[in-house]
Amino acid sequence: MAARRLKVEDAESYGTSDMKVDRHWTEKTLDEMTERDWRIFREDFNISYKGSKIPPPMRSWDESRLSTELLKGVERAGYKKPSPIQMAAIPLGLQQRDVIGIAGTGSGKTAAFILPMLNYISRLPPTSEENEAEGPYAVVMAPSHELAQQIEVETVKFAHYLGIRVVLVVGGRPIEEQALSIRQGCEVVIATPGRLIDCIERRYAVLNQCNYVVLDEADRMIDMGFGPQIMAVMDAMPSSNIKPANEELDEKKIYRTTYMFSATMPPAVERLARKYLRNPVVVNIGTAGKATDLISQHVMMMKESEKFSMLQRLLDDLADRTAMVFVNTKNNADTVAKNLDKNGYLVTTLHGGKSQEQRGVSLEGFRTRKYNVLVATDVVGRGIDIPDMAHVINYDMPSNIDCTHTVLVELAVLGRQDTEVFYDLKQMLIQSNCPVPLELAKHEASKSKPGTIPDRPPRRNDPVFIH
Repeated sequence: MAARRLKVEDAESYGTSDMKVDRHWTEKTLDEMTERDWRIFREDFNISYKGSKIPPPMRSWDESRLSTELLKGVERAGYKKPSPIQMAAIPLGLQQRDVIGIAGTGSGKTAAFILPMLNYISRLPPTSEENEAEGPYAVVMAPSHELAQQIEVETVKFAHYLGIRVVLVVGGRPIEEQALSIRQGCEVVIATPGRLIDCIERRYAVLNQCNYVVLDEADRMIDMGFGPQIMAVMDAMPSSNIKPANEELDEKKIYRTTYMFSATMPPAVERLARKYLRNPVVVNIGTAGKATDLISQHVMMMKESEKFSMLQRLLDDLADRTAMVFVNTKNNADTVAKNLDKNGYLVTTLHGGKSQEQRGVSLEGFRTRKYNVLVATDVVGRGIDIPDMAHVINYDMPSNIDCTHTVLVELAVLGRQDTEVFYDLKQMLIQSNCPVPLELAKHEASKSKPGTIPDRPPRRNDPVFIH
């Protein structure tokens, strides 16, 4: 009885909110969430942060604090639940924080930067005859025409609810037409860095009132040599709106907000971030550079002469014979496609040797299943969105293991000449809980990174006698 009375007294000494501490975060209101709940929430969705004064992630769209118009757009777009990168990045964007998002293609990152960007622009006066000559309010840069077009489609999907105008600026189209669209007034420009800097240098466009910048697939843009163009575009914006380094912001002033998304963070991307971002919050979904657990990956090792016949067998084993095949050069893309065509496959190619119009036709034909095999170079193919695309084959091994493609099944056909990537490939397979081929596991090149100095053998401890 004494123990029971003590239990009751203990219960009465705590508030009712303390008695609910054992409930899972899914059963709690936003106000009831404790720091422990948020920690569990982040662990559940594999979200990690680096930075200061970080707002909690959003658990649902209703808790996002987006405008009513944007939430209607989200609902009509069929977005039921936010993805982890959206949960983490959107609250930061709504606070106009600079953000580095480590998340790959297929993670929902496009909406993660589009929605806070449009929410910000909706609070500004629409561009008019008085200020349209000063340029757009926001710029989004992407490495390829295809990715830029996909971002444009996604942006327009939500922008039309707010009356926000979007202009696409990419190569392969008359630059004069794009310049005219900018001059007629727009709030958002989505561009490849090369074409955008062309417009700026020819004085077709200015960025005098641009206060929102997104660099999508920053690592890829750097790999493709767009670093100087990105910096030239950033330097064309007013420096007066850059946030101070001490985090003490004037609430009456409009500062530049910069979003950077990257699948990896190589040194060149880090240098870019240090130069243009101020006190950024790093949002990491999963492990940087680690393949998503949704991908089942398989590696096959063989002679170069055996690769094409293996490719045929792999395609024939697929129920619909549908796959994306990645190669390293446009010449090889044409060769592989020609050989597949001879063997009865409906095949098309996607590479830098094609015009923008030809690439669009190929991509649309593959999306609509006019073709069941798309042979693409990684430079062009990375980041494109193919609904229900379940199989990718790396016919040529990428030059580095950061070149990943987000699909359900990825298979690499590995030649013995690809030894420089053996170590990184083996580590990636291990981290992703995917099988490591025995030949790869035992290969000398998979035991250490290229250039690593091997450990010296231990000194002999037995005594040496001199006669």
